[in-house]
Amino acid sequence: MTAPSIRFDDGAAYEQAMGVWSRFAGEIFLDWLTPSSGWRWIDVGCGSGAFTALLMQRCAPADAQGVDPSEAQLVFARERPEARGATFQVGDAMALPFPDNRFDAAVMALVIFFVPDPAKGLAEMVRVVRPGGMVAAYAWDMLGGGFPFAPLQAEVQALGITPPQPPSAAVSRMDALRDLWAGSGLEAVETREITVQRTFADFDDFWGKSTAMGAIRQTLAELGPAEEEKFKQRVRARLPPDAMGRITYASRANAVKGRVPV
Repeated sequence: MTAPSIRFDDGAAYEQAMGVWSRFAGEIFLDWLTPSSGWRWIDVGCGSGAFTALLMQRCAPADAQGVDPSEAQLVFARERPEARGATFQVGDAMALPFPDNRFDAAVMALVIFFVPDPAKGLAEMVRVVRPGGMVAAYAWDMLGGGFPFAPLQAEVQALGITPPQPPSAAVSRMDALRDLWAGSGLEAVETREITVQRTFADFDDFWGKSTAMGAIRQTLAELGPAEEEKFKQRVRARLPPDAMGRITYASRANAVKGRVPV
């Protein structure tokens, strides 16, 4: 069996599988940032617009720009009613299409481990934020078992397949994020852990939403019906339901923030 690859080219499927997790973590992340209204924001790697929508709903921004390399994801983001007022465009995290000092805050929500050169991506965020502005990110703890799809990944690994990792997975560690932010010249660097829970109506609800996209979908397609059913039952055994049949489990992200020197 070929090793699956990580791709995000279906905004609706991404929203079901990851968007909900992203919003849960994003709520806590925004509380921690304690932003002011009227800020100018850039959401780097905005994807389906889940975090940008939170900015529009909660922060009353003067401007919100979402940048992502996937036009398919941006189509979904532009159609989100709750993200109305934000602007979305194709762009590269390592070469942001904005001038220096353009924003009050730059964020990467569950993205920095996908940037081939995280230091370069961070330097771009610092460049486009004004002196005194905020630069922040949060990332699933990929190497510490915090990824929302960890129950599925464990069974993929049991098949003898190494689950795909983002190109810069190591940067998701708390110490790596802290060192990266401090090394960029940002001041008042702080970190925190974010733990969130998601409840599914039952196992079928979990399965349908969690296998709708990405590498796991590719893996299941290659297994064939009989082997897929065995795989499904092994995952089911990892996620015992409560008395009402609901499936609840937690995921964990690491967050970091700092200020651009004045």
